[in-house]
Amino acid sequence: MKRQKLVGVLLFVGGLLVYLMLVKRHYSATEPDAPRPPPPPRPGPDPPAAAAGRSFQYGIMFDAGSTGTRIHIFKFQMENNESPKLAHETFRAIEPGLSAYADEPHKCAAGLRGLLEVAQSSVPSSVWDVTPVVLRATAGLRLLPGEKATHLLDQVRALFVESPFLSRDDSVSIMDGTDEGISAWITVNFLTGDLHRSGSPTAGMLDLGGGSTQITFSPQDERTIQTSPIDFIRSFQMFNNTHTVYTHSYLGLGLMSARLAVLGGVEASPLGGSRELFSPCVSPDSSSSWEHGEVVYTVRGQETGDRPYEACRTRVQKVLDRKVLKAAEAAERHFYASSYYYDRAVDLGVIEEKTGGTIRVSDYIDAAKRVCGELQSPAPPQSPAPPQSPFLCLDLVYISVLLQELGFPPDKHFKLARTIHQVETSWALGATFHYIESLKRH
Repeated sequence: MKRQKLVGVLLFVGGLLVYLMLVKRHYSATEPDAPRPPPPPRPGPDPPAAAAGRSFQYGIMFDAGSTGTRIHIFKFQMENNESPKLAHETFRAIEPGLSAYADEPHKCAAGLRGLLEVAQSSVPSSVWDVTPVVLRATAGLRLLPGEKATHLLDQVRALFVESPFLSRDDSVSIMDGTDEGISAWITVNFLTGDLHRSGSPTAGMLDLGGGSTQITFSPQDERTIQTSPIDFIRSFQMFNNTHTVYTHSYLGLGLMSARLAVLGGVEASPLGGSRELFSPCVSPDSSSSWEHGEVVYTVRGQETGDRPYEACRTRVQKVLDRKVLKAAEAAERHFYASSYYYDRAVDLGVIEEKTGGTIRVSDYIDAAKRVCGELQSPAPPQSPAPPQSPFLCLDLVYISVLLQELGFPPDKHFKLARTIHQVETSWALGATFHYIESLKRH
């Protein structure tokens, strides 16, 4: 009897459980789905681009040259799987250069703060913390004693760390002369569009600064790569392509440093403790004042018995003797020339200052002969003309000899352009691209 009751209870409980399971299944099928966690967001654009309208990135480059400091604030339009486009550039410059503050480094900060204020007004505040700020010093600081250059750069680093922009350990440095040449080459070929076209011939770049001079081009002949010194050939990545270039920077052969050497002085110290220099490259009866490296020189003419052009050319050749290597294949490549190459062409009236133009090596040679000849037999005064630099003979002889030493024949043409599409053809744009690429890799 008890066993029958126990079986009945078990059957009842089992039936009840089956009923409850059927009811639950019914309601589960008719009730709406329970809330589910949202799917993970899709990858969006980089923070800088997103914050600046989903397509823009900024870069700030300080060009600390021998005669002044210039700021370039670049705005890039970023496109997926495409090379960036330069949307806008803001440019400002101050004088003197950082090297002028070598003995009082703290005084360099005031001018740099003013340039940083320009950057803050040009870059949206929402992207300040992801916009790199970079300073690259060139020949002016390369020629300073190491400790003085270090103190100046430390002042800049401290200023950048205090700024709202992205500053890293490598944000402030002295630029290697070779990197300067490569960056200028990148700038020119980016602005002409040749850097984006696969297989398109690129232009070479010549730059004559105050303290150094650079030559950079992309060799098309394998023999150039094989026969050139190993440190003259460099390969690098840019916009998902590998570029190989012949490039070299000659420190101390910039126009101002060379001028001092031709006049008989030495960098950072007047020869023999004297501040008076004599040269056949200036008018025999002249006396001119010239400041270089914080030293004021009195430069006087010198009679040698030779005609001024030949006497000056002999002096220049001694300064350049065995210091410059002829660049194989360079004569066959198309080149842009900038800085003092451009300025002296303007002085001669060969090109317009704003529009640029073309010039041949022979134009510099002929002008040097004419200007130096006038030192011996001055032309009779005619209509009023702008005063001519007392060093124009020297500068033109130096440029004409330097170009021939680099391997360019007299009939070689160069394109002179201070800007392309209203953007300065300096190394600053190329160096900014290079730095942004390095941020991506790290």
